[in-house]
Amino acid sequence: MLRLFHSLGWFWLWVLHLPGQLAPVTGKGVDVAHYRERVKSMFYHAYNNYLENAFPYDELRPLTCDGQDTWGSKASYTCFSGRFGTSIPNIFFSHTDRCSGYSTVVGGLLSAHLLSKKAGIEVEAGWPCSGPLLRMAEDAARKLLPAFQTPTGMPYGTVNLLHGVNPGETPVTCTAGIGTFIVEFATLSHLTGDPVFEDVARKALKTLWKNRSEIGLVGNHIDVITAKWVAQDAGIGAGVDSYFEYLVKGAILLQDKELMSMFHDYNKAIKNYTKFDDWYLWVQMYKGTVSMPVFQSLEAYWPGLQSLIGDIDNAMRTFLNYYTVWKQFGGLPEFYNIPQGYTVEKREGYPLRPELIESAMYLYRATQDPTLLELGRDVVESIEKISKVDCGFATIKDLRDHRLDNRMESFFLAETVKYLYLLFDLDNFIHNSGSSFDVVLTPYGECVLGAGGYIFNTEAHPIDPAALHCCKKQKEEQWEVEDLMREFYSLQRNKKFTLTRTSNKKGDEGQKDSADSPSGCCKEKINSKQKERQIPLLSCPSQPFNSKLAVLGQVFLDNT
Repeated sequence: MLRLFHSLGWFWLWVLHLPGQLAPVTGKGVDVAHYRERVKSMFYHAYNNYLENAFPYDELRPLTCDGQDTWGSKASYTCFSGRFGTSIPNIFFSHTDRCSGYSTVVGGLLSAHLLSKKAGIEVEAGWPCSGPLLRMAEDAARKLLPAFQTPTGMPYGTVNLLHGVNPGETPVTCTAGIGTFIVEFATLSHLTGDPVFEDVARKALKTLWKNRSEIGLVGNHIDVITAKWVAQDAGIGAGVDSYFEYLVKGAILLQDKELMSMFHDYNKAIKNYTKFDDWYLWVQMYKGTVSMPVFQSLEAYWPGLQSLIGDIDNAMRTFLNYYTVWKQFGGLPEFYNIPQGYTVEKREGYPLRPELIESAMYLYRATQDPTLLELGRDVVESIEKISKVDCGFATIKDLRDHRLDNRMESFFLAETVKYLYLLFDLDNFIHNSGSSFDVVLTPYGECVLGAGGYIFNTEAHPIDPAALHCCKKQKEEQWEVEDLMREFYSLQRNKKFTLTRTSNKKGDEGQKDSADSPSGCCKEKINSKQKERQIPLLSCPSQPFNSKLAVLGQVFLDNT
């Protein structure tokens, strides 16, 4: 149920086609514009075949040119990926099927809500603090809240959207399933003003943190009632991956030092016990002894995550290890035995996963290393040569002989093709470093949006972090945003700028202040009517890449 929402991120494929300049040819012979257009063609080949051959089923079966329901209902999962944006669908979250909490609807709806104006859709008064998609996201999230009603605060893995948690539901949940809420739920809390969503997500994160082992590791599955670890393998891959991802992305999104500190502590333990020659193995969480000397394709997100904390050297070394595996097979096998240098039995397939391309996109933005464009080129060539068929792109069942499976996973459109496009679309608005932005009027005053620093959730739905500062009544935070606006105007226009502050407090309405343009980059002149406060830096040209991760400026640097 609700499997369609995974692909809501392709709502903004329409946005990707906004008029813009063609990117230049760059890299060692990699024609960026050429490969960007080929990626676009890949998307339409897959998506149009879904519409013609599989709709209204969840997924396309590309070898037989028909469709199948993969999660038990005709949810038109893939269809939502491309059509969203032309109309507001009539969706009611009243289905009786069980659905996974962390991998469903809320992120896609929030991303579509925040990108709707850029896509040319007329938004209602009060946007981004109101809107039909925001109300749908809130409705969906409220139906997930019963999953958090456990003694530990860690949620059940699945929930019935109509009746809540089923009486016979297993209390055993994977670590990632517990720790992958903070990006969506905190965004929802900030936009709606209801703290309950962020509160439950934080409690779940902190409960996992409190139950780490003495050597600082977490296992793979835990009982949400007793907090006892059921699967004690520790690593960075399947079952754990997005927990670490959300500690970093939640920290950046919310400017939260505690979440980043938690990740850094985990990162030290991971390096101490699981890292060997720039590979990451699986170990026993209490002893640190190796339990599985394998690389999982899901782990390929890790170099991208490392880039977000500024650990570029380690990220590139690990990425290059993964790239050698790709070159060996023309794809990443689900499991790769590191000592033997070969696939693991019954894990030889490649379902066109996005993680390696995701890391390439992040690392290219950080380094401009042409090797990363070469990876993108190789991915396009491999997928088109091996996986492309008349009715779409088929999962590679076995990378040893390139046999195909009759399935095209929805994440191929929602994530893999998206990250490929962003790798080659060098001037995409998603990559904005703060040189341009939009100003919108909300019930709480003027608000900056679209200045960059987008945070991708674990299913590649971009969230504009500036939106979290649009819907608050606190005057101090409103002043911060307005001061940042003043900085940009002064830098771009180099002249005085008069700004109207709008307050929701009686007696303050219509109050106007003006400020002279500052003399240097990212310095401010504090108005006498404002309380003394420190304003974080905002995307100065002199700032390094990892200080441009959020609209309000420099976030976290690991100086240890």
